[in-house]
Amino acid sequence: MNDPRRLATTLVGAVGVTTLAAGAVMVARGLRGRDEIRDELSQQRITFPEKGLPEELTAYAGCQVEDGVQARAFADMIGGNVRLATRDRSYSEITAELHAAGGQDEALSALRQTAFMGETLRASLMTAYQAWQVTSLAVGLGTVLMGTGAAFVTVSAVLSADR
Repeated sequence: MNDPRRLATTLVGAVGVTTLAAGAVMVARGLRGRDEIRDELSQQRITFPEKGLPEELTAYAGCQVEDGVQARAFADMIGGNVRLATRDRSYSEITAELHAAGGQDEALSALRQTAFMGETLRASLMTAYQAWQVTSLAVGLGTVLMGTGAAFVTVSAVLSADR
């Protein structure tokens, strides 16, 4: 391979094929990840209430949480409910109040449990949302890589044909 043009054509083609393959793998993994998130959320059987939703969530009334966007919306709803119940105090703030009261205040103890459960559920749903965002990124970048790889393969084919 002493011909620099032939070497360049081969390298461009190899980079194209590799990039195209890497993009396809990213798209496949991203789509598989989305399926896994959907499966997990479906198994949880989380359903938006029929009534009493904030105005921005009324489109979800009675719907089951099935994707990352809905998981985020439900997490936001839980966050709002926890803030209302705790008068905008966090689990750690309520825990500090409970300790200051000698740990014997049943109302604070129950409120702490509410805050803990709400914040835990919210965090779990936000994790599903973040995973959904990562799968979107993988699919998007994979698509870009596939397009780039296809362009390199095309350039290689054109260079090869011009010889």
